[in-house]
Amino acid sequence: MRLRLLAGLGVLLAALSTTATVSAEDAPPEAGPPIAGAPPLFPPAPGELVVWRRSKAVGKPWRGRLVRGVKLPSYGADWFTYDWGIHSVPNRIWRRYGHDRLVRMLLRVVGEFRAAHPEAPRVGIADLSRPRGGPFGRRYGGSGHASHQNGLDVDVLYPRRDRQETRPERVRQIDRALAQDLVNRFAAANAQKVFVGLGTRFRGKRGVVTKLRNHDDHMHVRIKPRRGGR
Repeated sequence: MRLRLLAGLGVLLAALSTTATVSAEDAPPEAGPPIAGAPPLFPPAPGELVVWRRSKAVGKPWRGRLVRGVKLPSYGADWFTYDWGIHSVPNRIWRRYGHDRLVRMLLRVVGEFRAAHPEAPRVGIADLSRPRGGPFGRRYGGSGHASHQNGLDVDVLYPRRDRQETRPERVRQIDRALAQDLVNRFAAANAQKVFVGLGTRFRGKRGVVTKLRNHDDHMHVRIKPRRGGR
């Protein structure tokens, strides 16, 4: 009887020790008091930490491929993702790969934008490239892309006046002041091109901010390749 009691006690102590260890590791940090005017806090998407690696853009945005692309998480404190193919949130994993420089610039710009406008909604990020780049046309859903092939392109939704986290279906739904500021920030971040819709009337740096058909619900940002095409 004594041996059984000792064995049972040992099992109980082991279980309590394991439970305490798991709880300590998995418990989220205690939230402090909310800061007035601060953007709402969103935890990192589970299992989707950014794995940084040096990427290589091969060829052109409209005829190329991506080597060692970096996956953008499905959402973060400053952004959410949107899927053009099925018009839903979040974007599917295989549509969220980009060159490491593009992902770094993208996260920096949306972070600075949200810090400057704490009342603004999170920035909507749509398609980047496929995991290895390459064609991204109609067969992949929606209207497809003629470019987005080598990891240097990303679509960014204009912020909506009603703060909803989805694409604006009409130009009048766009928060013009916030959207223009976002256009300016991407242009200032040394983007090669920021394509905006014909009906949006957004302005910017000559030769960088360019009007393009079918861009009344989002801007298309393209960065320059590294020297030597990388």
